[in-house]
Amino acid sequence: MTTAAHLDPAAIDLMLDDCPTWAVVGLSGNPARTAFRIARLLHSHGKRVVPIHPDAPVVLGEQGYPTLADVPFAVDVVDVFRRSEAAGEFADQAVAIGARGVWFQLGVVDHAAFARTRAAGVPMVMDTCPAIEWSRRHQS
Repeated sequence: MTTAAHLDPAAIDLMLDDCPTWAVVGLSGNPARTAFRIARLLHSHGKRVVPIHPDAPVVLGEQGYPTLADVPFAVDVVDVFRRSEAAGEFADQAVAIGARGVWFQLGVVDHAAFARTRAAGVPMVMDTCPAIEWSRRHQS
């Protein structure tokens, strides 16, 4: 079975296993939102979760920032909860700040951004979720 390039197991493993700091684009303090639930899951797996939101909220004890460029420390993974048509700019920003990986959530697909990000040497996955990928590990 071949795996789609945008679901590369090596990229998924790198981000889940070796990347402790995740900037979550679109994360607010609203517990009803999917971004909050996934951020809480990431946090429960030992990840430092940094909210990226125009309002710069504090979420799960971590100060938020209005943009990726405003984060004053290294970010390993940029996890994007935005519509597909708005997501590509965050992949570009992730490359610009030196992130080690880009993760587009379930339903978020931008093939041009994927090509640009990979061409820049940054692993990227899209149209999946850390919750799904962690649960797949437990099924094997």
